[in-house]
Amino acid sequence: MPELPDIEVYIGALERRILGQPLERVRVAGPFLLRTVEPPLAETHGRAVRSLRRVGKRIALGLEGDLWLVLHLMIAGRLHWKRPGAKLAGRLALAAFDFPHGALLLTEAGSQKRASLHVVAGEDGLRALDPGGLEVLASDLAAFSAALTAGNHTLKRALTDPRVFSGIGNAYSDEILHAAQLSPVALTGKLTPDQVARLWQAARETLEMWTARLRLEAGDGFPEGVTAFREGMVVHGRYRQPCPRCGAPVQRIRYASNETNYCAPCQTGGRLLADRSLSRLLRDDWPRTLEELESLRAR
Repeated sequence: MPELPDIEVYIGALERRILGQPLERVRVAGPFLLRTVEPPLAETHGRAVRSLRRVGKRIALGLEGDLWLVLHLMIAGRLHWKRPGAKLAGRLALAAFDFPHGALLLTEAGSQKRASLHVVAGEDGLRALDPGGLEVLASDLAAFSAALTAGNHTLKRALTDPRVFSGIGNAYSDEILHAAQLSPVALTGKLTPDQVARLWQAARETLEMWTARLRLEAGDGFPEGVTAFREGMVVHGRYRQPCPRCGAPVQRIRYASNETNYCAPCQTGGRLLADRSLSRLLRDDWPRTLEELESLRAR
């Protein structure tokens, strides 16, 4: 799922292309994409784009007359800048937003179409779509600590809960936790003030670094190839590859369709966290250390 750095880079690229331009029309091919009926989508046609804004992991296009088009890309939604009037061709195409100098195409891979488009009026309509999580890059340590410790959850859950923190998902939470040298299953209610401060600093530095890096990669072009698995990530998507800090193989916890990647020596004191699929296979023989795990693999 595109997260804060990806969304910010999308918005920057769109500002250079459509800010001040009239939205000529919206062509919708995906039958379940549009989630609102009032105001009608046709009301947005012909209105100029006055602002663009990130709302959590959503992209909001502010139009004349205080109307907003709000896109949520979910896991597999992606944006593409094409020539004016580009065709909506193929099963991946969901919608096209036509402007005088180009068309913004929305596609979504996979059979489960989860991306959404809302048309809302005014700031109240926009706020109704905002989960309300704290903007980490705009927060001080006190506000971050208050949000983090308002409930007692694992760090992984707290960082990725859009009601707690805005714009952080599976990929960057792995990177943040590794930078802070904290376990993904540590409970927020048991963190020391020093650990909270480390996490706040790691979150800010990680999000700022990746936003700057992705902007540099995109340059004046439109960001293509948006993915949760980036070259240069430290642990996310790097299962069994060496940790850049200590050289130990990166581990993972699998659950549902997601996975958490972490380094045992750097984050959990060398302790392996139980992986649901592997622990079912090994039953009571779940290894406690990297050495035990490697000995099992060698059998």
